[in-house]
Amino acid sequence: MITWPVRLEEVRADGVGIVLRALTRHDRARWLEMREDNRDWLRPWEATVPTGPEEAIGFTRLRRVLDRAAREGRVLPFVIEADGVLVGQMQLFDIVWGSRWTASAGYWLDQQATGRGLAAWSLAMLIDHALHDVGLHRVEVAIRPENTASLAVARALALPDEGFRAGLVHVDGAWRDHVEFAITAEQLGGERLVSRLRAREST
Repeated sequence: MITWPVRLEEVRADGVGIVLRALTRHDRARWLEMREDNRDWLRPWEATVPTGPEEAIGFTRLRRVLDRAAREGRVLPFVIEADGVLVGQMQLFDIVWGSRWTASAGYWLDQQATGRGLAAWSLAMLIDHALHDVGLHRVEVAIRPENTASLAVARALALPDEGFRAGLVHVDGAWRDHVEFAITAEQLGGERLVSRLRAREST
Protein backbone atom coordinates (compact mmCIF):
# COMPACT_ATOMS: atom_id res chain seq x y z
CA MET A 1 0.00 0.00 0.00
CA ILE A 2 1.00 3.63 -0.42
CA THR A 3 3.24 5.34 2.10
CA TRP A 4 3.83 9.07 1.72
CA PRO A 5 6.19 10.82 1.77
CA VAL A 6 8.73 8.31 0.51
CA ARG A 7 12.25 8.77 -0.88
CA LEU A 8 13.73 6.50 -3.56
CA GLU A 9 17.48 6.58 -4.26
CA GLU A 10 19.83 4.93 -6.74
CA VAL A 11 23.46 5.52 -7.70
CA ARG A 12 24.49 4.61 -11.23
CA ALA A 13 27.79 3.05 -12.20
CA ASP A 14 28.98 6.46 -13.41
CA GLY A 15 28.42 7.85 -9.90
CA VAL A 16 25.32 9.91 -10.72
CA GLY A 17 22.90 9.84 -7.80
CA ILE A 18 19.20 9.87 -8.67
CA VAL A 19 16.54 10.63 -6.08
CA LEU A 20 12.75 10.57 -6.34
CA ARG A 21 11.16 12.49 -3.47
CA ALA A 22 8.29 14.78 -2.54
CA LEU A 23 8.16 18.39 -3.70
CA THR A 24 9.06 20.72 -0.80
CA ARG A 25 8.75 24.44 -0.19
CA HIS A 26 12.52 24.75 -0.67
CA ASP A 27 12.07 23.69 -4.32
CA ARG A 28 9.98 26.74 -5.16
CA ALA A 29 12.61 28.90 -6.93
CA ARG A 30 14.15 26.05 -8.94
CA TRP A 31 10.77 24.54 -9.87
CA LEU A 32 9.35 27.86 -11.07
CA GLU A 33 12.53 28.55 -13.03
CA MET A 34 12.32 25.16 -14.77
CA ARG A 35 8.66 25.56 -15.65
CA GLU A 36 9.30 28.97 -17.19
CA ASP A 37 12.46 27.97 -19.05
CA ASN A 38 10.84 24.80 -20.44
CA ARG A 39 7.42 26.19 -21.34
CA ASP A 40 7.86 25.77 -25.11
CA TRP A 41 9.86 22.57 -24.76
CA LEU A 42 7.09 20.84 -22.78
CA ARG A 43 4.01 22.24 -24.52
CA PRO A 44 3.74 19.51 -27.22
CA TRP A 45 3.70 16.74 -24.61
CA GLU A 46 1.71 18.01 -21.64
CA ALA A 47 -1.97 17.19 -21.14
CA THR A 48 -4.58 19.91 -21.57
CA VAL A 49 -8.36 19.99 -21.15
CA PRO A 50 -10.85 20.18 -24.04
CA THR A 51 -12.67 23.18 -22.55
CA GLY A 52 -9.60 25.41 -22.83
CA PRO A 53 -6.73 26.63 -20.65
CA GLU A 54 -7.18 26.18 -16.91
CA GLU A 55 -6.26 28.83 -14.37
CA ALA A 56 -2.65 28.38 -13.32
CA ILE A 57 -2.20 26.92 -9.85
CA GLY A 58 0.36 28.52 -7.54
CA PHE A 59 3.35 26.58 -6.27
CA THR A 60 2.24 26.43 -2.64
CA ARG A 61 -1.24 25.23 -3.52
CA LEU A 62 0.18 22.72 -6.01
CA ARG A 63 2.42 21.22 -3.36
CA ARG A 64 -0.46 20.92 -0.91
CA VAL A 65 -2.79 19.40 -3.51
CA LEU A 66 -0.19 16.82 -4.52
CA ASP A 67 0.64 15.89 -0.94
CA ARG A 68 -3.03 15.48 -0.06
CA ALA A 69 -3.65 13.32 -3.13
CA ALA A 70 -0.63 11.19 -2.23
CA ARG A 71 -1.81 10.68 1.35
CA GLU A 72 -5.20 9.65 -0.03
CA GLY A 73 -3.52 7.08 -2.29
CA ARG A 74 -4.52 8.70 -5.59
CA VAL A 75 -1.09 9.73 -6.90
CA LEU A 76 2.64 9.45 -6.14
CA PRO A 77 3.99 12.90 -7.13
CA PHE A 78 7.77 12.69 -7.10
CA VAL A 79 10.32 15.24 -8.22
CA ILE A 80 13.55 14.02 -9.82
CA GLU A 81 16.95 15.02 -8.47
CA ALA A 82 20.25 14.24 -10.18
CA ASP A 83 23.32 14.81 -8.03
CA GLY A 84 21.27 17.04 -5.76
CA VAL A 85 19.82 19.22 -8.53
CA LEU A 86 16.08 19.28 -9.26
CA VAL A 87 15.65 18.29 -12.93
CA GLY A 88 12.01 17.28 -13.39
CA GLN A 89 8.99 15.37 -12.11
CA MET A 90 7.92 11.73 -12.21
CA GLN A 91 4.36 10.81 -11.22
CA LEU A 92 2.29 7.71 -10.71
CA PHE A 93 -1.32 8.80 -11.26
CA ASP A 94 -4.81 7.42 -11.88
CA ILE A 95 -4.16 4.85 -9.17
CA VAL A 96 -7.07 2.39 -9.11
CA TRP A 97 -7.52 -0.36 -6.53
CA GLY A 98 -10.70 -2.46 -6.39
CA SER A 99 -10.48 -5.20 -9.01
CA ARG A 100 -7.69 -3.54 -11.02
CA TRP A 101 -4.73 -2.41 -8.85
CA THR A 102 -3.28 -0.37 -11.68
CA ALA A 103 -1.85 3.09 -12.36
CA SER A 104 -0.25 5.23 -15.07
CA ALA A 105 3.17 6.85 -15.09
CA GLY A 106 4.17 10.20 -16.56
CA TYR A 107 7.15 12.51 -16.36
CA TRP A 108 8.92 15.58 -17.66
CA LEU A 109 12.52 16.72 -17.60
CA ASP A 110 14.30 20.04 -17.85
CA GLN A 111 15.57 20.18 -21.44
CA GLN A 112 19.09 20.75 -20.15
CA ALA A 113 18.93 17.43 -18.29
CA THR A 114 17.89 15.28 -21.26
CA GLY A 115 20.20 12.84 -23.02
CA ARG A 116 21.70 11.56 -19.76
CA GLY A 117 19.46 8.54 -19.18
CA LEU A 118 17.73 10.21 -16.22
CA ALA A 119 14.20 9.57 -17.49
CA ALA A 120 14.84 5.85 -17.95
CA TRP A 121 16.34 5.49 -14.49
CA SER A 122 13.59 7.52 -12.84
CA LEU A 123 10.83 5.57 -14.61
CA ALA A 124 12.50 2.28 -13.65
CA MET A 125 12.65 3.40 -10.01
CA LEU A 126 9.00 4.45 -10.06
CA ILE A 127 7.72 1.22 -11.62
CA ASP A 128 9.86 -0.92 -9.30
CA HIS A 129 8.40 0.92 -6.31
CA ALA A 130 4.84 0.66 -7.65
CA LEU A 131 4.95 -3.08 -8.35
CA HIS A 132 7.27 -4.33 -5.62
CA ASP A 133 6.68 -1.95 -2.71
CA VAL A 134 3.23 -0.41 -3.19
CA GLY A 135 1.87 -3.74 -4.45
CA LEU A 136 0.15 -2.60 -7.63
CA HIS A 137 -0.48 -5.21 -10.32
CA ARG A 138 0.07 -3.10 -13.46
CA VAL A 139 1.68 0.18 -14.52
CA GLU A 140 0.89 1.83 -17.87
CA VAL A 141 2.87 4.44 -19.81
CA ALA A 142 1.16 6.19 -22.73
CA ILE A 143 3.46 8.05 -25.17
CA ARG A 144 2.71 10.11 -28.26
CA PRO A 145 4.15 8.44 -31.41
CA GLU A 146 5.99 11.69 -32.21
CA ASN A 147 7.81 11.66 -28.87
CA THR A 148 10.81 9.62 -29.97
CA ALA A 149 12.79 10.36 -26.80
CA SER A 150 10.08 8.92 -24.53
CA LEU A 151 9.56 5.95 -26.83
CA ALA A 152 13.28 5.23 -26.44
CA VAL A 153 12.87 5.32 -22.65
CA ALA A 154 10.10 2.70 -22.71
CA ARG A 155 12.10 0.50 -25.04
CA ALA A 156 15.28 0.85 -22.98
CA LEU A 157 13.33 -0.72 -20.11
CA ALA A 158 11.88 -3.40 -22.44
CA LEU A 159 8.33 -2.45 -21.45
CA PRO A 160 5.79 -4.50 -23.43
CA ASP A 161 4.24 -2.49 -26.27
CA GLU A 162 0.46 -2.89 -26.17
CA GLY A 163 -0.15 -0.89 -29.32
CA PHE A 164 -1.84 2.18 -30.72
CA ARG A 165 -4.53 4.08 -28.76
CA ALA A 166 -6.45 6.58 -30.91
CA GLY A 167 -7.28 9.96 -29.34
CA LEU A 168 -6.30 8.76 -25.90
CA VAL A 169 -5.39 12.05 -24.19
CA HIS A 170 -6.06 15.73 -24.83
CA VAL A 171 -2.59 17.25 -25.33
CA ASP A 172 -1.54 20.70 -26.53
CA GLY A 173 -5.09 21.64 -27.50
CA ALA A 174 -6.27 18.50 -29.33
CA TRP A 175 -7.03 14.82 -28.85
CA ARG A 176 -3.79 12.95 -29.51
CA ASP A 177 -2.99 9.35 -30.38
CA HIS A 178 -0.66 7.44 -28.10
CA VAL A 179 1.30 4.21 -27.99
CA GLU A 180 0.58 2.24 -24.82
CA PHE A 181 3.28 0.41 -22.90
CA ALA A 182 2.47 -1.56 -19.77
CA ILE A 183 4.04 -4.05 -17.42
CA THR A 184 2.50 -6.27 -14.78
CA ALA A 185 3.90 -7.68 -11.57
CA GLU A 186 3.81 -11.17 -13.14
CA GLN A 187 5.80 -10.01 -16.16
CA LEU A 188 8.39 -8.37 -13.94
CA GLY A 189 8.50 -11.31 -11.54
CA GLY A 190 11.18 -10.90 -8.92
CA GLU A 191 13.24 -8.68 -11.21
CA ARG A 192 13.62 -4.93 -10.88
CA LEU A 193 13.80 -2.63 -13.89
CA VAL A 194 16.76 -0.87 -12.30
CA SER A 195 18.59 -4.19 -12.60
CA ARG A 196 18.00 -4.16 -16.36
CA LEU A 197 19.66 -0.76 -16.57
CA ARG A 198 22.58 -1.87 -14.42
CA ALA A 199 23.06 -4.87 -16.71
CA ARG A 200 23.18 -2.54 -19.72
CA GLU A 201 25.79 -0.40 -17.95
CA SER A 202 28.06 -3.42 -17.57
CA THR A 203 27.99 -4.39 -21.27
